[in-house]
Amino acid sequence: MRAVFQWSLRSRTLELGKRTLIMGIVNVTPDSFSDGGLCLDRDHAVEHALRLLGEGADILDIGGESTRPGAKVSAAAPDPAASAKDENTSAAPKVTVGAEEELSRVLPVLTELKKLRPDAVLSIDTYKASVARAAVTAGADIINDVSAFRWDRQMAKTAAELKCGVVLMHMRGRPEEWRTLPPPGDIVLTVKRELRDWAEGAVLAGVRRERIALDPGFAVGHGMLAKLYADLANADEAIAHARKVVELEPDDAFSYTALSVIYQRCGRIPEAEHAKAMAYQKQMGFD
Repeated sequence: MRAVFQWSLRSRTLELGKRTLIMGIVNVTPDSFSDGGLCLDRDHAVEHALRLLGEGADILDIGGESTRPGAKVSAAAPDPAASAKDENTSAAPKVTVGAEEELSRVLPVLTELKKLRPDAVLSIDTYKASVARAAVTAGADIINDVSAFRWDRQMAKTAAELKCGVVLMHMRGRPEEWRTLPPPGDIVLTVKRELRDWAEGAVLAGVRRERIALDPGFAVGHGMLAKLYADLANADEAIAHARKVVELEPDDAFSYTALSVIYQRCGRIPEAEHAKAMAYQKQMGFD
C-alpha cells in the first residue's frame, strides 16, 4: 500500500498515491525528442491536448523548448565556488530558445485550453522564471522544471510567489554535455541525495513542501536507459521487448534508441533495424 499525499497546486489539490496519475505531454516545439514539430502550431497542439484528456490524462504538461539530448539550453552563469563542487553546474551555453519565443509557442495553447477546458490541470514545462510567471498567470497550476530551479536563479523565488505546484527533476549536467559526462557511480544514491538538497533549497526560498513533487529524471544524463536493459537477465527478452516497442511506435526516436542500446550492450550481430537505430542514436546524442 502506497502512502497517500495531497499535492497543493495553485487553484486545487491533487491526491497522489491512491492511483497513478497520467501526465500527457504537449510539445509545442519543432525539435523535441520523439514528436518535434507535430504540435508546433496552436490548433494542432490544442487538438492533441484535448485528445490526451479524452484518453484519460490527469495533467497536461505544455512545453515550448526541447531539452532533448544534445540540445543547448539557456542558463544563468554559475557561481564559481559552486561549480568546483557540483558537476551539474557549468559555463552557460549559447541561448537557443529565448523566453519571448518560448512564450509565443505556449501561451496561445494555454489560453485556448483554459477556454475550452477550464477544469483541466495544466503544467508549464520550463526552467525560465519569466515563462513560468506568464504561464501560471494564464492558467497553469504547475511549474515543471527539468533543472530543479538550478538554471534560473529567479525560479525558486518566482514559484514561491506564485504559490503553485512544482516538479523538480534530476538531471546530470545539461543535455549538450550528456555524451561527455563520466559514468555515474551509485546513481540511485546520487539522485536521492541531490533531489533532497534541491528540494530543501526550494523550501528555503519559500516554496511550501506540500507543493513540491520530485522527478528522478529517468535516462537524462544517468545512463539509466542502457542500465535498464543491460540488467535484464535474458538478453533475448530485452531485444524482443524493444522490437515490439519499435513496431508500435515506428517513428519514435526513443524506441530506436532503446533498441540501439540493447544491441550494443548485448553484443548481438546487427540486424536490419540496427542501421536505423544507430542513426537515431547518433542524431539524439546517446552513446
